[in-house]
Amino acid sequence: MLKELQFSLSITLLFACGFLYQFLLRSSCFFCLTPFKFQQDPEALLSHGRGIVFVETSERLEPPPLVCCAVESAARVYPEQPVAFFMKGLNSSTQLPSNSSYPAFSLLSALDNVFLLPLDMKKLLEDTPLYSWYIRINASTQAYWLHVSSDASRLAIIWKYGGVYMDTDIISIRPIPKENFLAAQSSRYSSNGVFGFLPHHPFLWGCMENFVEHYNSRIWGNQGPILMTRMLRLWCKLGDFQGLSDLRCLNLSFLHPQRFYPISFREWRRYYEVWDRDLSFNDSYALHLWNYMNKEGRTVVRGSNTLVENLFREYCPRTYRDLIQGPEGLVTRKLGPGNK
Repeated sequence: MLKELQFSLSITLLFACGFLYQFLLRSSCFFCLTPFKFQQDPEALLSHGRGIVFVETSERLEPPPLVCCAVESAARVYPEQPVAFFMKGLNSSTQLPSNSSYPAFSLLSALDNVFLLPLDMKKLLEDTPLYSWYIRINASTQAYWLHVSSDASRLAIIWKYGGVYMDTDIISIRPIPKENFLAAQSSRYSSNGVFGFLPHHPFLWGCMENFVEHYNSRIWGNQGPILMTRMLRLWCKLGDFQGLSDLRCLNLSFLHPQRFYPISFREWRRYYEVWDRDLSFNDSYALHLWNYMNKEGRTVVRGSNTLVENLFREYCPRTYRDLIQGPEGLVTRKLGPGNK
């Protein structure tokens, strides 16, 4: 009887020590990526062609709230699909300090279907027309290199794995029901901020060849929306949109500007104005907030009742709760069970 009691106490103590170890480990590195999520092979993760892809070509590891909202909203709208965020600042030996220093990274890494992956452009561009361009280019001399390298990366990722690419200033509000598509910014002018294709689609291979053939980094967008528009005109003979209907050419859909751009780039400040409740997004799948235009540094402010604040509250509530500040510059969140 005494031996059985000693054995039971030993087992209980063993479990208690294991629990204490895990608790201490998490408290010192609360948001470190689990080996499974960090070491995911992109091909295995995205091979089904259903992934949602974001790209960060700077060395930044702590995304600002808008980026965090874009990723969280996609994870919520596509709960059964992997959301892959490729980050140049990540590598296999990346070690990040305390949770308090990187709250956005912590938030994203905790989302079940979000995977933060290293962006190795040299490896990514292998076996594509972009590889020869990349190995001879001097990035330090290129204007708009962060944008150009992002333009190249998104083409290669979606060509290799398929899925949907989105810019990190796009807030998802409902699923996109199309497979092979481009998004119109305006009639006959394509965006490259969001597009989706099945793996190895010939349109994207043609885009990569055209990227190299007509490369000019001095012209903003030449490898981005201008490239997509150029290729679309070669691929299709499209007219103007009729009503709210999308256009179709071969196996490619050209989606109406209302799907992602109901507010044009010239009107981007409307997102930071008090919400006009008459403004409807019933015909939209996601909203592009035109962050490139935001040279004034406008942000989401808790309690401002701006359109962007309401979008955060509705479509990325964790980002809103944990990262959005009040007018005094303090995060005014209420404590939830995980914060107590």
